[in-house]
Amino acid sequence: MTRTPHDQFSKQYLEELLSPFGEVNVSKEVPGEARQVDILFLPNPQTAEDPQTLGSLGRIASSFCLLEPFRNPPTPTEVRDCLLKLFLTQAELQRQARRNDNRLQETDLPKLWILASSASETLLSGFKAELDESSWLPGIYFLGDFFKAAIVSINHLPRTPDTLWLRILGKGATQQQAIDELVSLPRENLLRTRTLDLLFSWKISIETGNDLNREDRELLMKLSPLYLQQLEERLEEGRQRGLQEGLQEGLREGRQEGRQEGRQEGRQEGRQEGRQEGRQEERRTTVESLLRLRFGSIDDRLSNVIEPILQLSTEEYTLFILQLPSLSQEALLARFES
Repeated sequence: MTRTPHDQFSKQYLEELLSPFGEVNVSKEVPGEARQVDILFLPNPQTAEDPQTLGSLGRIASSFCLLEPFRNPPTPTEVRDCLLKLFLTQAELQRQARRNDNRLQETDLPKLWILASSASETLLSGFKAELDESSWLPGIYFLGDFFKAAIVSINHLPRTPDTLWLRILGKGATQQQAIDELVSLPRENLLRTRTLDLLFSWKISIETGNDLNREDRELLMKLSPLYLQQLEERLEEGRQRGLQEGLQEGLREGRQEGRQEGRQEGRQEGRQEGRQEGRQEERRTTVESLLRLRFGSIDDRLSNVIEPILQLSTEEYTLFILQLPSLSQEALLARFES
């Protein structure tokens, strides 16, 4: 079960980044137990996508694994709980293999990666978690080989492009630095766009909460101007796209009408319909962008309310745009679904 806005963000974020490379199961039930694995990932060897685009996160996801992100430093009990989920998952896979008269090799079993914003020396030493400096970056600590588990202390990772997608899951200054690096990526980078959308959805979830701590407030201060900038850019993109499509439609309509009823009337009709089409396309593009920005993605139910929104009067539409950042998805659907 999702417990906090960060739980929801981290799961959506990892699902978004990893889905091109394999099968992602979010909140996977552990067989026979009232427990869930946050992310169970099985890579697809046939994918044409290159996981190296995700740097160290892509390397982690190059094999069957469990991913358990932690906003706060995990306690020994929480680490043991993650290990228990790993062992139960491995045991279930081995039972399935025996039923099918197969035998799993050690390399077939999933690994556990605990993605912690930080991990204390006491915790790491208590689990005998050690660096593998010959093969992995600083900040990644491995338990004994047969545990098939590692703890990633995100605040200890080097600040390089290779670790960016892991450091987005960090906290405080580590995460804020990663957000700065994310924003500096080229605007056409799809991972940049998708990650910012998820961060903005997380921002809105935090704002609607009742118990903000210092780090929540700092994150809001970091994301709020970026959110407003993105909102303005998408509104402008919607206006420009709608204008261009409207002009093109107007020209087409104008030519057709001109042949039938005369050049002058065709121009007038073309201009009029072009403006109307342009406004409608501008509004549609704007609404889609804002819904995606507000909720992270547009599912079937959200898609079905776009048309009713487009039919609002100018005054109602303007009021809706102003209210959208504070509307929950349930409230939006209740208003426009019929």
